[in-house]
This record gives sequence, structure tokens and C-alpha cells, in this order.
Amino acid sequence: MLPARNAARTLADTVAQIPREWVDEVVLVDDGSSDRTIEIARSIPHLRVVHHPHNAGYGANQKTCYLEALKLNADAVVMLHPDGQYEPTLIGAMVAPILAGQADLVLGSRLARPGMAKANGMPLWKIVANRILTAIQNTIMGTTLTDAHTGYRAYSRRLLTTVPWLRNSLDFSFDSELLYQAAHFGMRICEVPARGRYFDDASSVGFKTGVIYGLKTLWTGFRLLLHRRGFVPSKKFTLDPVAQS
Repeated sequence: MLPARNAARTLADTVAQIPREWVDEVVLVDDGSSDRTIEIARSIPHLRVVHHPHNAGYGANQKTCYLEALKLNADAVVMLHPDGQYEPTLIGAMVAPILAGQADLVLGSRLARPGMAKANGMPLWKIVANRILTAIQNTIMGTTLTDAHTGYRAYSRRLLTTVPWLRNSLDFSFDSELLYQAAHFGMRICEVPARGRYFDDASSVGFKTGVIYGLKTLWTGFRLLLHRRGFVPSKKFTLDPVAQS
């Protein structure tokens, strides 16, 4: 799944690097791009294209992505940004634990190996903020993740049909909410080392947006704690009867 927003410069190259032996369908969801993303996407053979006529947000884009994947009866779904920030060639390693029945969520960790993120150009403030937030989240979720904020993820069908992710935010905090949900509902989570590239055409959260995202991540964790203790129940952390059957 390719959640796209103004990715005209990098889209074709990203799609060309996708290892087709690991992929049955490639779906791009364009979230109201103002450049030539849609035109280029529709010119690429065997690429399914879904278009949001208006920009709805990163979380909204992902919701459409996963609904489309479920329509296609996918067993494993990889979220790959079409901006070239993550390695398409890693898709096999991302889906292998899911297809083997060993994981429901696989994270492509940029911090799994010492010095890897810095060597690939991740700003120092992002490395520090990531490690602090990840440590806090690990405490709340009972996990030992190295990178809770990677955008490179693979999901099992079991997770997508169980976790109530349609109730999540429409913005960047969608990712943190879904990770908290996965841990809360006992989904199996693992990581594989992944290289993140930082360059002009790669989409990247700026400092102001990053601060807002970090605060929302902490707030979601606090809401999860309140939910667990029965103080403030949240529908984001409550399964519907159909999902429990």
C-alpha cells in the first residue's frame, strides 16, 4: 500500500524497486495531491489507484489503504511511503514473519543498529525524541521496541480485522494509536532493521509538527492507562463483539 501525497518526483522509482515476487497487488491511495502524482500513478502498469478528491490527512489515507487491502483479501499488508524514504527491497523481510504465522505487526526499525539512523541522515533531534518516546511507550505497552515511530510497517489480516483502527485520528498520530492498540490487544509485534533516507523529496515531519505528534503520542498512552484502570473507557481500546468472536 502506497499512501501518497505530492510524490510525483519519487513515485515511479519507488514502485520500480518493489520486489514483485513478494507482492500480489500494489495499491496507491492519493490524498488530494496538488502535483502530478495521480497522472504518474495512472501511467504505471499494474498499479491500482484510489484518489481522495480532497486532502483528508495521513491517517485518513491509511484507513483507505487498509480498507482496500481487506477488499483484496490480503494476508499481509505493507505500508510503503512512495517518497523513497524506505527501502522497497525490504518488503520480503517485512512480510515473512507474518506469512510464517509469527507476527501480526512488523516494524522497519531505523534504530535497530547503533549509528544507522545518524549515518543515513536522520536529524539528531529526531533520534533523541524517538528514543525518549519509544522508551515511554515501551513502559506503557510492555514491549522492547527500538523504533516505535517508523513509517515502514507490515500488518497481518488478523490485526486489521480485529483492532478498531477506523476509530483513530486522521493525522500523523494514527500510527501511534495503532501501535498502542496492537500491543493492548495482544498482537505479536517484531522489528527488522530498516534504512531510512532523508533528502529534499522525502516527506518528513518538521519540528513543530513533530512536537504536536509527540504530545499526541503521550496523550494516547495516558488515555490507554486510564482505560485499563477503568477511569475513562475509550472506544479505541474496546473490541466490538464481532471482532471478539
